[in-house]
Amino acid sequence: MPSLFDPIRIGDIALANRIVMSPLTRSRAAPGQVPSALAVDYYRQRASAGMIISEGTTVSAQGQGYIDTPGIYNAEQVAAWRRITAAVHAEGGRIVAQLWHVGRISNVALQPDGTAPVSSTARRANAKTFTRDGFVEVSAPRALATDEIPAVVASFRRAARNAIDAGFDGVEVHGANGYLIDQFLRDSVNDRTDAYGGAIANRVRLLTEVMQAIVAEIGGGRSGLRLSPVTPSNDAGQDSDPQALFEFALAQLAPLGLAFVEVVEGQTGGARDFAPFDYAALRRRFAGAWIANNGYRRETAVDAVASGRADLVSFGRPFICNPDLVRRLREGAPLNALDTRTLYSGGPSGYTDYPTLDEPALT
Repeated sequence: MPSLFDPIRIGDIALANRIVMSPLTRSRAAPGQVPSALAVDYYRQRASAGMIISEGTTVSAQGQGYIDTPGIYNAEQVAAWRRITAAVHAEGGRIVAQLWHVGRISNVALQPDGTAPVSSTARRANAKTFTRDGFVEVSAPRALATDEIPAVVASFRRAARNAIDAGFDGVEVHGANGYLIDQFLRDSVNDRTDAYGGAIANRVRLLTEVMQAIVAEIGGGRSGLRLSPVTPSNDAGQDSDPQALFEFALAQLAPLGLAFVEVVEGQTGGARDFAPFDYAALRRRFAGAWIANNGYRRETAVDAVASGRADLVSFGRPFICNPDLVRRLREGAPLNALDTRTLYSGGPSGYTDYPTLDEPALT
């Protein structure tokens, strides 16, 4: 039986173990959406993960939805990411970039020239985001015109190329949690009447075109995808038939030979049984590595891999407060407690100062 601690190869990426650090927004980028110097230490500290998936990294200025999140669409950002990937590789780790466009989960204060965010719809989400003025309501979006969508696809393709140029081992497209791609997938949000709306085949079109473009640019063996079939995050209401939707999506992507899919089981950061969904049936639609996510503990993660229900398991918040999470899981050691006050506070506190097992606990 495979073990959570065994090496594995996913696509073109060889990993030392099957413990994945899932993407975690920390809002500590420097002005211009440039990854900060602090991020070099943050990611280096966590390089014992089999694979790190970076925090959500915007593919364009239009894709930003929260203050101080990094981008990967210009030379300064790429240069800053290169220092981070070099630090992870120097520790023997692997890291992929999560490519992100928030769609309507944004505010005009964060958009270029104060323009409206874009989405599959012109309906505003019942959600908030974080700006220089604190938590505020998201702004009403405008629906992307059909002839604007190729430019969005191109922004993902350029970001994937930039990620490889920055030294990343691959990319993960953020297709989850009510952000742009999810806004096109779900009929609870997508009210379009063009080739990108209506039937499942149309609503899956943007995702398919994005993944095709990325695979053409960097290869399927370095490309992955994150999905959350039933999470209600960011006012993403339930699709009328999520099982059919997501099984169709993965069937459409099968010819691309993606390295991995990371699937959020249940409500992101909440109940795993939030809504019924057959994840085993979804997995049968995908031949690559399967990364299970959401609320896993040591015992459940070990069982998921040993039983074959997942090839890898990704952990989010435990990696924030336990830079040596892999060692702690391997040894069954206690975990540090998470200080939620410092999740998005900026600076090193709660970011690079959590102790390892060999260091004294925080006081």
